[in-house]
Amino acid sequence: MDESLVKIRHERSKKDFPGLKLAEDEYVEFVFKRARICLLLIMGGTALGIILVLFVFLMFLLEQSRIDEMGQKFLFIILAALLFSAVIIGIVALRIYNGNKLFVTNKHVVQLVMNSLVSVSENMIDLPSIEDVSFKQEGIMQQMFHFGTLRLSTVGDETTYTFKYSDITSEQLKAVSKLITEAKKAKKKED
Repeated sequence: MDESLVKIRHERSKKDFPGLKLAEDEYVEFVFKRARICLLLIMGGTALGIILVLFVFLMFLLEQSRIDEMGQKFLFIILAALLFSAVIIGIVALRIYNGNKLFVTNKHVVQLVMNSLVSVSENMIDLPSIEDVSFKQEGIMQQMFHFGTLRLSTVGDETTYTFKYSDITSEQLKAVSKLITEAKKAKKKED
């Protein structure tokens, strides 16, 4: 690739992904996130939680005549706490969803995995070190909503990196495999 184009792509990648540590002539080719169905489940779960809390509150309002003033204030406090909790849980789940990414650059694969707000890991693999790339879908849900698990197996210590709940297309998988093959050929020329 032309050196000026590499520099432009590098600068653009640095601007678009400021938290990613890129080498001087490295740029991002692909960014993979978790499947959109996960986002819909988060939003749906949060909405369902809010609706259930409001429904229970409505039921108590209908029985309001049986509850004294102190009990009503207590119920309002409980309602506010439950609504606040449902919204906070939704925000935390959304933050975790957005914290899971897989970057494929022209030199590396960088996997950012966030399991909770305090459990974050970053894995970086050189493209020539990757021996096998595969995408696996198990079950009806994964088939229907087009998501599955991306696996990257490395040479040597045979470490396998997985990126679950990914919605990578077959064309993208082929392009990643092609990048890996090209990186291996370039490394052989250097050696």
